[in-house]
Amino acid sequence: MLRNPEQTIGNLIDKQSVSFVSSVDEDGFPNTKAMLPPRKREGIKTFYFTTNTSSMRVAQYRKNSKACIYFCDKRFFRGIMLKGTMEVLEDSKSKEMIWQEGDTMYYHKGVTDPDYCVLKFTAQSGRYYANFSSETFIIE
Repeated sequence: MLRNPEQTIGNLIDKQSVSFVSSVDEDGFPNTKAMLPPRKREGIKTFYFTTNTSSMRVAQYRKNSKACIYFCDKRFFRGIMLKGTMEVLEDSKSKEMIWQEGDTMYYHKGVTDPDYCVLKFTAQSGRYYANFSSETFIIE
């Protein structure tokens, strides 16, 4: 049993250099891709990622907001899967909140680039794996 899930899981997430993000395609199949880690997280409930507005993933989330994110600590073979919903945010407040210096490498027109948007993931439940066992939990 996880004694302090938010701290244990939060520490695992913060140490990863890769996030795995899943969406559902028009045929109902899961689609997973590796992304940079979240730019911001609020506990283990809300996560913010940067992406291209023109991406396939954004189009999928606009049609079906069901989503899953996964983080893996390969050194200790631990993982956390979070299930929930993904929103596509294009308002300037959200974009400015997670903008970082150097992002112009991806979004040439800066923070107002129409091809720059924010993915906001809100977790509803999770499944944590460590020490040869898994535990499912609800996120309030």
